[in-house]
Amino acid sequence: MYSQHSIGVVIPAYNEEELIESTLTSIPSYVDRVYVVDDASTDGTGGKIQSLRDMDRITYIRHERNRGVGAAIATGYKKALQDGVDIVAVMAGDNQMDPRHLPALLDPIIWKVADYTKGNRLVHTTLRKGMSPWRSFGNSVLTYMTKMSCGYFEMIDPQNGYTAISRQTLSRLNLDEIYPRYGYLNDMLAKMNVLGCRIMDVIMPARYGNEKSKIRYGFYIVQVSWLLLKTFLWRLYMKYFILNFHPLIIFYVTGFFLTLVGLASMIYAVWQKFSIPGSELFIHGILSLMLFMIGMQFVLFGILFDNQNRGKTSAYDIIQRIK
Repeated sequence: MYSQHSIGVVIPAYNEEELIESTLTSIPSYVDRVYVVDDASTDGTGGKIQSLRDMDRITYIRHERNRGVGAAIATGYKKALQDGVDIVAVMAGDNQMDPRHLPALLDPIIWKVADYTKGNRLVHTTLRKGMSPWRSFGNSVLTYMTKMSCGYFEMIDPQNGYTAISRQTLSRLNLDEIYPRYGYLNDMLAKMNVLGCRIMDVIMPARYGNEKSKIRYGFYIVQVSWLLLKTFLWRLYMKYFILNFHPLIIFYVTGFFLTLVGLASMIYAVWQKFSIPGSELFIHGILSLMLFMIGMQFVLFGILFDNQNRGKTSAYDIIQRIK
């Protein structure tokens, strides 16, 4: 127990034979349940877990086929809900997440000022020690893309998997619909925004050791960019059209349309200038630029209204329960 609350930790593990032992042995004693989900590892991960596990605290679950980190975490979440755990944290199986920072994730939920907390390594350069410049840049770009997609504009470092969530919030999510692979964090944030959940960043330094990232960044960036676009459109549709109509959706749609038309028109004007002798660039270019700027202004108004509209939307709970 921690502050009179039962605590669970979900640990997704895929081929973590070298680091799973140090991860499990570092879990604080106040954690009541540890759910280790072996996502069809092909090395000795499963054997290591079973040789270490204390049956009073550790639950070992194995997927017969590799389903992805998001699916592994969803499996752990479901088991924690069955056990009635009050707060469920997620820690990676590669010992990348320092257990000393776990109380900072738990306290805001216990104090009822947040429903979901997550680590933030990007708020200051000193916290990124050990993070490669390429990884830091990629995380920063994904942060701004995810802000638009999920609607939490104050949030930073959405790729940080060190998280905690209350049982009440977890029970409101449809865990079968969580994106199964890398990108599940972005997907969960959009779904929680529609639910009206309160999230909070917890500042903590990056921690890197002997782990090796399993993310193929070229494929990952394309995959997550497409996911962010889909979750953005889904969030607007659910929150501002189906559940409660809000004119900001008109600002967004009009803004993106005018911005794209203006940009395409500018590109065409430049191409025409250099391809067709005697073509006039100035008037065509100015009109295209004005169209682009008007579109951007509409988008910014949409973002402003989106940022201000965070009321809880209980109707989504009804839809989820009907499904």
